[in-house]
Amino acid sequence: MSNFSGSFTVMVTPFTKDGSEVDHPTLRRFVDWQISNGVSGLIPLGSTGEFLSITDEERREIVKTVVAQVDGRVPVVVGTADEWTSKAIRYSREAEELGADGVMVVPPYYSSPTNDELFAHYKKISDGISVPIMVYNNPNTSNVDLSPELLARLSEIRNVKYVKESSGDLVRIREIERLSEGRMTVFAGYHPFDSFRLGAKGYVSVCGNIVPKDSANLYQLTAIEKDYDAGRDLFHSLLPLLDAISGDLYVSATKSALALIGMPVGPPRLPRLRVPHEHELQLKEVLNNLGLITSKAA
Repeated sequence: MSNFSGSFTVMVTPFTKDGSEVDHPTLRRFVDWQISNGVSGLIPLGSTGEFLSITDEERREIVKTVVAQVDGRVPVVVGTADEWTSKAIRYSREAEELGADGVMVVPPYYSSPTNDELFAHYKKISDGISVPIMVYNNPNTSNVDLSPELLARLSEIRNVKYVKESSGDLVRIREIERLSEGRMTVFAGYHPFDSFRLGAKGYVSVCGNIVPKDSANLYQLTAIEKDYDAGRDLFHSLLPLLDAISGDLYVSATKSALALIGMPVGPPRLPRLRVPHEHELQLKEVLNNLGLITSKAA
């Protein structure tokens, strides 16, 4: 598989109506819909995929379903994070054995690890697999901030090739590239338009669950064609949606939005709840303004 770039949707996990089981038929349809709308890659079992609310058996079956349905059309990068290094290694090996093209690993999120401990964590994972590793820096949720200096150090590990940079600090994009001497490729987690202009080569996209074509086009216009006016206009049109699905309710809001556009994927699992009624009304207005709510969906 070639180097990763473009808009990678960090996928929701569809559940049955009561949330008790993974809905594999819906998952297969969702994969096909994403690819038909031009995404460059898919990431199951990330934060948006509720990876902390998934059993080990469900995890295996989700990876099997996604890899089989994708059938080599786009890269599949599986979220394999865990607080315990040995478990993260097991998840990563399993993902590779099941056909994943890479893994995405958020750092241990409870133990407040030192930089040396973080290096050891990623080095051990790297030693156990051959596919590329995408480090996930999201200090707002993981309680760990991977500095550009630390990311440069991590880039010396054989297959640590990518970072999803979600600190919100745009200056870091160029710093990561400079300090890693080009070994670490940056994917935006936030601010995709500005990130592309600063050199990010991809976007790990939550909104791609709802508007995969727009997310893919934003990358194409801005990063590839350098049509910054068109890219800016598209980004500005998406800002109300990005705002509506951001914050602590991002999983619930994304699933609610999908239901509103006629693609229900079931509820989030507890402790997450469905979005409050007022938030759903806001989502409906935003989606309607984007022309995404058809009479059938409404």
